[in-house]
Amino acid sequence: MKTAISTVLLLVITLTSAYSTIRNVPGTYPTIQSGINASQNGDTVLVEPGTYYENINFRGKKIVVTSRFYAGNDMTYISSTVINGSTPVNSDSASVVIIGSGCDSTTVLQGFKITGGTGTKWTDEHGAGVFREGGGILTALSSPVVRFNIITNNSVMNTSGVTGTGGGGIRAGDGMPKILNNMVMYNTGKYGAGIVLNYTGATVKNNIIYGNSLSSTYNSGTAIWADNVLGTSKNLIENNTIVGNSSLNGTPGILSAYSANLIVRNNIVWGNTGPGNVQLLNSGSTLTATYNDVQFGYTGAGNINVYPQFSDSNFVLINGSPCIDAGDSSAVYNDPSDPVNPGNAKFPSKGTIRNDMGSYGGPLSSVIVSTKVIGIKKLSSEIPDKFNLSQNYPNPFNPETVIRFSIKEENDVNLAVYDLTGREIALLLNNKLKPGTFEVTFDGRNLASGAYIYILKSGYVTESKIMTLIK
Repeated sequence: MKTAISTVLLLVITLTSAYSTIRNVPGTYPTIQSGINASQNGDTVLVEPGTYYENINFRGKKIVVTSRFYAGNDMTYISSTVINGSTPVNSDSASVVIIGSGCDSTTVLQGFKITGGTGTKWTDEHGAGVFREGGGILTALSSPVVRFNIITNNSVMNTSGVTGTGGGGIRAGDGMPKILNNMVMYNTGKYGAGIVLNYTGATVKNNIIYGNSLSSTYNSGTAIWADNVLGTSKNLIENNTIVGNSSLNGTPGILSAYSANLIVRNNIVWGNTGPGNVQLLNSGSTLTATYNDVQFGYTGAGNINVYPQFSDSNFVLINGSPCIDAGDSSAVYNDPSDPVNPGNAKFPSKGTIRNDMGSYGGPLSSVIVSTKVIGIKKLSSEIPDKFNLSQNYPNPFNPETVIRFSIKEENDVNLAVYDLTGREIALLLNNKLKPGTFEVTFDGRNLASGAYIYILKSGYVTESKIMTLIK
């Protein structure tokens, strides 16, 4: 009987493969959308590196749209394969990617930098009004997999003709999407600048949600804004690093609102700034938080309130971080094991195989991207004569510049860049450092020409300077 079943399964797999097609862009199809239009369920749209000025729609198809990242997990393909949605045909349909009704877990979007979206105007299925949402990605009545993308510099702020605007990075509604191993950063929206979950049973795992801003309505929830659930399902927020987001009102971190049901487990939620700096907010819903590192604390088993101690690149934890081996100890949450050193975790996880809090812990632990979020270089361990901050080279600059600073005492050090309105553009550093001289690289390629302020805070000392970006 087992042999017969195996034979049937092999036949099904063979037939499925025989009728699947790879649609090459731009080799065979000049645009990503034309590749999607030509696809049938089960096909793959394979996109070569380049910048594609498009706003694409999956049109309900159960297909995979991917960069060459899929072959070998080469992270350079993510940042070099760009879907830029800044030139939509219709300004009311300006999400970079729309994944609508008919798409399930066999629908996959992976391996892209998704930028320039301003959201789509739509009527809420539950009668709440007309909204503009989903700058980078909008999913509706669907349950796709969105993984290994950089979702950045999307802005949903146009309130004309709508009740509200949100989901600058991602808006997911009425489905059970899986949002895995993405970097969601520098997006804006009046609420949920990072991610909006509306009537979902979403799984949000192993993402870095960083530097999203300008949320001010509906209790904000800048990083993740969750509203209601799909049926009896729950939203799972697990092993994410949620740092450096900011709000004008409400929480800059995670909001569970309007009968939402959130399980928040094994995350780092730290350094998000807004009125009161509330990192997690439960407003008329259910929020169960366990084994998280939450700044200022939150009630729940295993939760801690200790500075997480990130390393110098992409929020990987330093050796000795209190978040290493501090997640839920159940084996189902274990980090991947290092095959060369059994019993210890495989990088980027650290320590033993017990779950590490944050985006680099748990079964899905993986290096996310090779992008400069923090690029700090220690030049000297000598104690300098004085506190010092300067733009080392070049100034004016395009697209990168190097900022140098010196600190005399061990302190929590914060280095951030602001525009002339006072809006934080980038958090370059938020670490405890020993005395010495350091350099940090700032990348302004996604910013407009103009003057920017960079501010260094070390203990009770603050210094600011101005730099100029010219394109």
